[in-house]
Formats: sequence, C-alpha cells, structure tokens
Amino acid sequence: MLNITLENAGKQYNHTWIFSDLNATLASGQPTAILGANGSGKSTLLQMIASAIMPSSGTVSYSLNGNIIRAEQAFRLMSIAAPYMELIEDFTLTEMICFHRRLKPLMRNMTTAELIRIMQLEENAGKPIRYFSSGMKQRVKLALAIMSDTPALLLDEPVSNLDQKAVEWFRGLIGSFGGERLIVISSNSVAAEHDFCTNTIRMEDYKSRAHAEPAPMFL
Repeated sequence: MLNITLENAGKQYNHTWIFSDLNATLASGQPTAILGANGSGKSTLLQMIASAIMPSSGTVSYSLNGNIIRAEQAFRLMSIAAPYMELIEDFTLTEMICFHRRLKPLMRNMTTAELIRIMQLEENAGKPIRYFSSGMKQRVKLALAIMSDTPALLLDEPVSNLDQKAVEWFRGLIGSFGGERLIVISSNSVAAEHDFCTNTIRMEDYKSRAHAEPAPMFL
C-alpha cells in the first residue's frame, strides 16, 4: 500500500502563495479529486504530489508498505498524464510505446500490440504522432499512464479533448485497471473526470491565509 502525506504544504512563486497550509493523506484504494478553477493551483499540487516540484513550505512524504521512500525516488512509483506533458511527435505510435516501456513497465507484461488495441488505435500503429488529432493524443497519454505498472496514477484534466465515446472509454479503463492504486484526479469540476473519487481537495480552501511576503522597499 502506498501513502502520500502532505503536512502544511504550500507553494510560492515570487511573492505570491499559490496555496498554503494544505494537510492531506492520499492512500491506495481511496481515489482523490483535486478541484478548483483554472489557475487555482491544481496542476501545481499534482506536480508536488508527483515529486516533480518541491513545496515552499511544509512537507510531502511517501511510504510503500510501511517503508519510507525518499522524495527523489518517488517518481518511480508514479504514472502521470497531463495536458502540459508532450508526446514525442516524431515517433510513430509503436515507437512511442516501446520508448515508454523502457521507462515504465506495463501491467500484466502486455505487448505493444495489446496496448495499441486497448487504445483502439490499431490502424494508426505506424503513423507519426504529429499527425494524430488532439483526442487521439490524449487517448495515448491516458493509456500509457493507466496501463503502466505503478502504484500511483496521477491524471490532470483527463477528459480534455475527448468526445463522449472516448470519455466512456476512459471511464472503462479506470474501472478495469484502477484497482487498489493510489489515484489522484485534477479537475475543473467535470463530473466524468472525478465522480468516482471518494476524497476531495478543494483548492479554494487553501487560499484564505494572507501568506504573501511584503514586496521589497527601495529608498
């Protein structure tokens, strides 16, 4: 079981605090939704949970089956899909999956062909990703993250660029392969993204503190 604990966590850029004093425990089998408007700090928090950025205040700690995991090693436990993460567009779909498999093993030791079938992109296996539509690219990002054999799954606005049929595909994939993983979904309150989550972090709850430092004075 994986646990991620945030204690009085906050992030500051220049003299502005994006959020502060955030306390939460994320655990396997208890999917969590991070909700808030654009610019509220959802993606920043998700990247902090992923150990991609460090908190400006407080701590983020990790434990797997009772063993402490150092923050710089936590990335090995994570799979993430986000709008700001780019695919390698010169790669074909097959090449992209083969490259990804060198970084993260796939569930059930599935083959590249099996993953392409799950993506429902069999006819595009040899096509360079730069020719994919935005919806196809999002499907690739989601499938690579969800089908990676990691205890944590972090998804930022997962239904972006998906039509209704693809949203249903995403929900089916989460239902089949989410299992007892630690799942965190960042969402602009789109129900299809997060209504299966049992816990919620609302970013506006961590913005009330007057935490900005005074601007420097010049004489």
